[in-house]
Amino acid sequence: MATTAQVHQTKWWSGGKSPFNLEYGKLMMWYFLMSDAFTFGAFLISYGTIRFSQNFWPDPNVVFNAFPGAGHANLPLAFVSVMTFILIISSVTMVLAVHAGHKNDKAGVVKWLGWTIVGGAAFLGCQAWEWHHLITGEHAVLVDGQIDLIGQTMRANPWGSLVPHESVAAALQKTPHETLVALAHQSNHALSHEQLAAMTDQQLVNTINIDALHVRSKGPVAFGGYFYGITGFHGFHVFSGVVINIVMLKMTQNNVFQNRGHYLMIEKAGLYWHFVDLVWVFVFLCFYLI
Repeated sequence: MATTAQVHQTKWWSGGKSPFNLEYGKLMMWYFLMSDAFTFGAFLISYGTIRFSQNFWPDPNVVFNAFPGAGHANLPLAFVSVMTFILIISSVTMVLAVHAGHKNDKAGVVKWLGWTIVGGAAFLGCQAWEWHHLITGEHAVLVDGQIDLIGQTMRANPWGSLVPHESVAAALQKTPHETLVALAHQSNHALSHEQLAAMTDQQLVNTINIDALHVRSKGPVAFGGYFYGITGFHGFHVFSGVVINIVMLKMTQNNVFQNRGHYLMIEKAGLYWHFVDLVWVFVFLCFYLI
């Protein structure tokens, strides 16, 4: 006797002919992502407008040249490349989680969602290190005729144009003793902070290597506001995505989706995660490459 297999298809639309042939929740997610794309677009357009209206803007190869554990090695964009690689790999694991959901593979969804969460958390940890390094960094800047050590904040930008050696030599004569000690320690690690503090100002000036000092003038203040504002806004989206994925993971482990007979929520979470990854491409382009 021949048997006919029947495939059950869930009817998502009950208001007549569906104009989109798409599940309602997924459609609403696309609407949300479109509105969020407009927000990011407005921020980046505003950033571009201010940047190209300035005569000088910080060089990304100079600003983003540090790497954890590498000391003072000059590694332009190496760390942010690692961050980008981590986020791209997390997007791949999210695709695999969605694919496993399409096959009703609970174990696969749990495994790949877990790796996606790890990738998102790793990216946030990298961003936290980058922010901490920029804010707490001590960069020699010419301020009011003397040398000061400042970090990249919302109110100060140490990435201006390089100051000529003659101006640096004159500014060192007016620089406070504590700052001279810090500058001398950067040039000569053989002497302890206590030994340097016991020297006179002129001895400290003679110890400082002006060529390696790279003293700069103050850069445009808008750089810090836009950088922390836009990358922070994106970081908040990554954090939200990690929280959403954790919720999806717990629901998967509790057989919520298996009892429903589909894993559409995983697909919706995947749409959000891929959007976050795509936005990072534009943020990376605007701040780190151009």
